[in-house]
Amino acid sequence: MGSAFYAAELRRELALRNQLWAKRPGLVSECSYGSMPVTVYAPTEDGQTHGNFHDECYREICARPGWVARFGKVHTTAAKALPKSERRWRELDSSMSSDALLMNVFCYPGVASFGAVSNMLGLEEAHEPEFGVKAKVPLANGRFDRTEVDMRLGALLVESKLTESDFQSREIEIVKGYRDFEDVFQKGLLPKVDGKYAGYQLIRNVLAAHATDASFCVMHDARRPDLREQWYEVIRR
Repeated sequence: MGSAFYAAELRRELALRNQLWAKRPGLVSECSYGSMPVTVYAPTEDGQTHGNFHDECYREICARPGWVARFGKVHTTAAKALPKSERRWRELDSSMSSDALLMNVFCYPGVASFGAVSNMLGLEEAHEPEFGVKAKVPLANGRFDRTEVDMRLGALLVESKLTESDFQSREIEIVKGYRDFEDVFQKGLLPKVDGKYAGYQLIRNVLAAHATDASFCVMHDARRPDLREQWYEVIRR
């Protein structure tokens, strides 16, 4: 079974679960248009809770300017897919947001400083997470490709995935333009689709980690073995 199947099945499950969750008293939510509506949430009137976040996580997020700034990222398809609202819909409002799930885990009080978590991620000490980190990937012409990393924990860069179908693809000549590409990868062995390198986001983030002497990992839902296979296809090269 391919990525489209796993992604669709997970989206269906999350959509059904959120239709039930959104009925809880006090939550502010809307559903997208379409045959399988996606639930989006807004903060409650008192601003203390948000249906897409664990209550303690949301309080921690609101208390840190660097974390709450992540809500500045506007939902890219809201104008077509969602009912109009006085408050602009944000990507973190969506029940399908991998970034929201990542923050629900690592913004929970004590998680990032828990020794077992640091050890599991190969970190020698605990670090406060940073989200939406701007990274620069060196190009062969001396310039940089600016990319956004979902999360950074010290010297670890993290890419998170939930219902996205894949890690995108990019033209071979463009990818070959990265300064360290041939030093890091065996280019002839990387997966290709229609004249493009598959797993482009992975390739770019590995190069970002390499340029800053950092590590890189992918976090995905366990119901997405296809994403794990795509990651192995890239990293083993």
